[in-house]
Amino acid sequence: MLVLQIKASLYARQGKSISNFKVTLPKPQSDLAQQAIKDPYTFDFLSMAQPFNERDIEQQLVAQITKFLLELGKGFAFIGRQYHLEVGDSDYYLDLLFYHVKLKCYVVIELKNTKFIPEYAGKLNFYLSAVDSLLKADDDNPTIGMLLCRDKNKIETEFALRDINKPMGVSEFTLTEVLPDELKGSLPTVEEIEEDMKLLQEGK
Repeated sequence: MLVLQIKASLYARQGKSISNFKVTLPKPQSDLAQQAIKDPYTFDFLSMAQPFNERDIEQQLVAQITKFLLELGKGFAFIGRQYHLEVGDSDYYLDLLFYHVKLKCYVVIELKNTKFIPEYAGKLNFYLSAVDSLLKADDDNPTIGMLLCRDKNKIETEFALRDINKPMGVSEFTLTEVLPDELKGSLPTVEEIEEDMKLLQEGK
């Protein structure tokens, strides 16, 4: 039963990211890329205590890279975190850089601990152009971008990607947030809840 639930959960998320792959990649590359990304990504192996930012999430994902790769799915190979690129006289740093062995392309992942805004797509488009120019080999396919945000509006996201000429997708991510110590004492324990349930049953 548990295996079936896991498979059902994966099926419900696989290929559900909002993307522009159909208009920026040829077939069958576009279909393969769409199936390679999920929505949402579930980082329930992370336990984050507020306040935290993108760098904190990024650091924890890399610290648990094996579980992160399992959640991303087959084919992803980790290249680096805060990967440095020099464009002109300026330095830029990619949150996370991967290579997808089946799609035969680089994948740039940008983490945003906020709701998606259109400006994020423009910045990622710039990063993809830089990777295509500086890292991509002649026989590599175009670099793909993935924006992982805490929330997104479907129509707003589709509009933001409509005229972007680089392949990218936008997905949400979830994680487990740890309760602050000062709140833990104010919540009932499992034993207290069980005792209350027992009293309720006896009172019927």
